[in-house]
Amino acid sequence: MRLRSLSLSLLAASSLVTLPAFAASHKKPAHAEAAKPAAGPGPDTVVGTVNGHKILLSDLTSAIQELPPQARQMPPQQLYPLLLDQMIDRQALVIEARKQKLQDNPAVKEAMQRADDMVLQNALLRKDIGPQISEQALRALYDKEIGTKPGPEEVKASHILVPTEKQAKDIIAQLDKGADFATLAKKYSTDPTGKDSGGDLGYFKETDMVPEFSKAAFALKPGQITQTPVHTRYGWHVIKVFDKRQAPPPSFDQVKNQLQQQLVQKLIKQEVDKATQGLKIARFNSDGTPAKDGKPEFVPPPGAKTAAKPEAAPAAAPAAK
Repeated sequence: MRLRSLSLSLLAASSLVTLPAFAASHKKPAHAEAAKPAAGPGPDTVVGTVNGHKILLSDLTSAIQELPPQARQMPPQQLYPLLLDQMIDRQALVIEARKQKLQDNPAVKEAMQRADDMVLQNALLRKDIGPQISEQALRALYDKEIGTKPGPEEVKASHILVPTEKQAKDIIAQLDKGADFATLAKKYSTDPTGKDSGGDLGYFKETDMVPEFSKAAFALKPGQITQTPVHTRYGWHVIKVFDKRQAPPPSFDQVKNQLQQQLVQKLIKQEVDKATQGLKIARFNSDGTPAKDGKPEFVPPPGAKTAAKPEAAPAAAPAAK
């Protein structure tokens, strides 16, 4: 099956990706380091022709950038013939399209211009931004924003989940009289943690649980039990907090991708700000009228029905463990 190519997005163009190259030299054994390297294929090596049009090794290397990440991990022995076939197929289609004079079609001309513009955008971002997205830069960002700051607060708690408020109040009354929390959890809780571990949830962050549960748990001090049952969509909870701690910050490897995206977005904004300086820019509404305060709006055509605003959906909340 042939590999489907993917066009580079503006964001992906600025990301640092180590690309495999078919012409890359292999690491030599230590005893051969002084030996003169043998001449090998270079970027200008011709690897195929279509009606005299040359396909170079560098064309295939560049085409790797258009592949999905999983495809880029394929061994060169498998990837090379697939990419070569793809490049030949592409060139054959281009030749046929030019025979039919499709390049003179106004819509095609416009699309070709957009493609040229995207290539230029990507080239600019690679040139100006790519070198700045290094391992050293990411580690510096980590040290500044994450590594030197404490992690989020965590609590260690157990809970008993029951279907009614009355039952939860009865359990609280038993606990106030000295009943063992884990014993009651194993006896009454409908949550799997009741039978498995006496309701123990371990340590968790505030964002790990539904808001009602987290608000009640983080308001307690170690050793305290909720004196009012906590209602969530799962039922009624009785919560006991055993400990609180400051979690360590996430490791560099855990947040590396997040930091890279953050740095990319920052650098792209800087590049756009620099590029737009001194340019005369005007924004208009969708009907061509001047935008008020530079904020363009969509103006429905005369007689068009205005779509009703959708109701705001409730924010999804993490479920209790």
